[in-house]
Amino acid sequence: MSDKTKTTATKEEATPALVPKLRFPEFRGAEGWKSKQLVAVCSKITQGGTPDTSNQEYWGGTINWMTPAEMGKADIPFIGETNRTITELGLSDCASDLLPINSVILSVRAPIGHLAINMAPMAINQGCKGLIPGKSLNHHFLYSSLLWSKSRLVDLGAGNTFKELSSSALKSFEIPIPSPTEQQKIAECLSSADELIAAQARKVDALKTHKKGLMQQLFPIEGETQPRLRFPEFQNDGEWEVKRLDELSRYENGKAHENDISENGRYIVVNSKFISTEGKVRKFSNEGFCVADEGDVLMVLSDVPNGRAIAKCYFVESDDLYTVNQRICRIQPTKVNGSFLFYVLDKNSYFLGFDDGVKQTNLRKEDVVGFPLCAPRESAEQHRIASCLSSLDTLITLETQKLEALKTHKKGLMQQLFPSPAEVET
Repeated sequence: MSDKTKTTATKEEATPALVPKLRFPEFRGAEGWKSKQLVAVCSKITQGGTPDTSNQEYWGGTINWMTPAEMGKADIPFIGETNRTITELGLSDCASDLLPINSVILSVRAPIGHLAINMAPMAINQGCKGLIPGKSLNHHFLYSSLLWSKSRLVDLGAGNTFKELSSSALKSFEIPIPSPTEQQKIAECLSSADELIAAQARKVDALKTHKKGLMQQLFPIEGETQPRLRFPEFQNDGEWEVKRLDELSRYENGKAHENDISENGRYIVVNSKFISTEGKVRKFSNEGFCVADEGDVLMVLSDVPNGRAIAKCYFVESDDLYTVNQRICRIQPTKVNGSFLFYVLDKNSYFLGFDDGVKQTNLRKEDVVGFPLCAPRESAEQHRIASCLSSLDTLITLETQKLEALKTHKKGLMQQLFPSPAEVET
């Protein structure tokens, strides 16, 4: 036996066996898992690359080309097609290999840790690495193991401008490995969870698409004063009226609360982060410099170029609970239904048109109050439209909560099915 073989054998003998908290009955008496380097369990670890973007002969072909940004949008492991494709000539001109089906793709920068399993042969850009599992390694188990190890992968990243996971660090990265049959059992279990998550995600997406289409029918298109779809009781009520927003509401700019934030304040401070996250990220204050009333619409006035928050609105459903921060405006309906107004104003293309995509967008009071609001003459029709869309929003929220619960369940399951990261590192 060579010295190198002896060293490897000694190291493996010294490595303690790892046992997860939850094990399927047929494996409870089996030997523990062993930590192994990825280079030892993958038949190949490949790098990615980008063909010359100025050469049209390299793009629009039949070869899928994956990027980290696209991987981050997936709710499920499996991706069958990508937004951009390259040609055979493009593939030959870049550093990426063509990954076979059921490889595991890992983003190694901007950010580290996005994962996907390719359902079709696929190339990858330089922000990704491709891991081709060896014969004794299940591809879905490898995906799940790396997903479970994401924090460890991120910690290995190095660099000043942005963190990047090097090829050498990835190859030497260790994951705990059970027998092929136990891998298969775990993969089947987690795959079932992924299928449930995917089905629920499709349901949420379908509801959101339905809402978008319904709004296109319930509101007049630009240049018209009647919608294409109208509830039966209002079909003979004539055209909608167009008035400036300040004819139907009162406008007020929010006030600065940054110096008056407290951990358990009396008011929720409505800032752009609060609105863009739909109330999930919150700050509090005991000072109510601009307190909102039930029925008010709060709108983001400032955002970075091409940002997600500009003109995003929040509908206030409770009195004396929210105080409005600077760079947010408070619109108080006086002659229009508040909920109807919310659905009209929220991310309206009129306001998005002020974003030139270059510098920070700052909507002025004049920009907002001059908005040409097209609304039914009768408040009953406004209420009917708002009630319909509000009911649909409630359903979307409920189904989204179910989706998040499934994701939480899967995360809890993985905590039981894999040894803890601390055990692997010791």
